[in-house]
Amino acid sequence: MSQKIVFMGTPEFSVPTLKSLVNSNHEILAVYSQPASKANRGQKIILSSVEAFAKGKSLRIRTPFNLDTDEEYNFFKKLNPDIVIVIAYGKIIPKRFLSLSKNGFINVHASLLPKWRGAAPIQRSIMNLDKETGISIMKIVEELDAGPVMHQSKIKINENIDTLTLSKVLSQLGAKSIIDSVNKIEKKEVNFQEQNHSQATYAKKISKKEGKIIWNDSAKKVLGKINALNPNPGAWFSYKEQRYKVWKAEIVNQVGDAGNTLDNKLTVACKEQAIKILEIQKEGKSRQQTEQFLLGNKIKKGEIID
Repeated sequence: MSQKIVFMGTPEFSVPTLKSLVNSNHEILAVYSQPASKANRGQKIILSSVEAFAKGKSLRIRTPFNLDTDEEYNFFKKLNPDIVIVIAYGKIIPKRFLSLSKNGFINVHASLLPKWRGAAPIQRSIMNLDKETGISIMKIVEELDAGPVMHQSKIKINENIDTLTLSKVLSQLGAKSIIDSVNKIEKKEVNFQEQNHSQATYAKKISKKEGKIIWNDSAKKVLGKINALNPNPGAWFSYKEQRYKVWKAEIVNQVGDAGNTLDNKLTVACKEQAIKILEIQKEGKSRQQTEQFLLGNKIKKGEIID
């Protein structure tokens, strides 16, 4: 037996799960993704990672700007899927759609629910200095990320891991788990567990202003922010009215007044310990190793950076 599946996802994070489903014995009825974006003043059309992959596999693709229309509802209804798999689609599923799938809408979410419901669970787990994270496979209900959970896979978080790297790890974890989950749903062997809603926390979308480094925080917290916001929107500081994005750093066991440079190699004191900046990008310039950057930009010992 095989399930007739509608897949809904947009970024690179979603692709390994779609690939797993394509390579299984299940049938992909359609792939939904966010519409293509435009670059170079509209001259260049950029497909989402999911749409690009789906095109390469000759899958039926839908990219509506607005999902909640009668036209889209009727199209979805005619598909008559057994199951809908949603992973980082980027749009709220309208309530009336949730009854159009025999076995419901199943979401692969990048946190250990009920912790970090919402838009930015990976970034928030790193910023919060969590020791572990993982993926949750759960049934979508009207309330955001509040549905019952059928499966969780856990991994440890290394203090040096950034969002880009952790996203890749969790993406593969979801892809490995999805086929077994779909098969269990098909065989009615699944056990959905209600979340403990009193323990829910929310991973709100990251804003650019959150990227400003607060040197009066501990070095662990500063490093957590740098890693969480790599690659986007980036953690940054100001020096002489110029903004500098910090791509990579490490904690060193040095002390000083918070925000002061402790040497000529861009080691900056925090409230506890210090941060040694390893990769940096001056506003309007390319990303550089700190050693290379300092050949043309002098930030000497004893300077105060904001």
